[in-house]
Amino acid sequence: MAADPNPPDEDAALRWEGDEQSRPVLPAGWAAKGKGAETVATADSAVDPTHAIAAADLAEADPEPMGNATLIGLGMLGGVYLLFVIGWIIGGFRLQGKSQSLVTDAMFQGSFWLAVLAPIIWFGTVFLLTRGKAAWLRIVWLVAGFILLVPWPFIMTGAVGA
Repeated sequence: MAADPNPPDEDAALRWEGDEQSRPVLPAGWAAKGKGAETVATADSAVDPTHAIAAADLAEADPEPMGNATLIGLGMLGGVYLLFVIGWIIGGFRLQGKSQSLVTDAMFQGSFWLAVLAPIIWFGTVFLLTRGKAAWLRIVWLVAGFILLVPWPFIMTGAVGA
């Protein structure tokens, strides 16, 4: 039996006719990343080569996403800050009757709600001011707030102090 002069191509189903000649083109607004990204054209650069996106511009445009450990740490710190809000509410209400001799009721209410909102304000401010910065810097500031914003009225008059 004679050998077939044209053996079947095993990878034929994985290619389109004419793939070898064309460059891959992404839709407008999309950018290729990784190995071989410089050979991929965008819809704008395929029509007009002067609008091609440089690989260095792509690296600066998209910040690196947070890792799993950072996300888990931020979630845990966010939960602690939420518990601090609850602790300030409970501790503040327990102090309400005891503090009337020290300060007027209006002064107590103002400081009470400021103390309740302090963990939320700190958490939001840290996220706002550390945008685009290193993840460790955000964690350091959140841990500093964790130390500074402990709900002492709850600890001193709550379950621990009782």
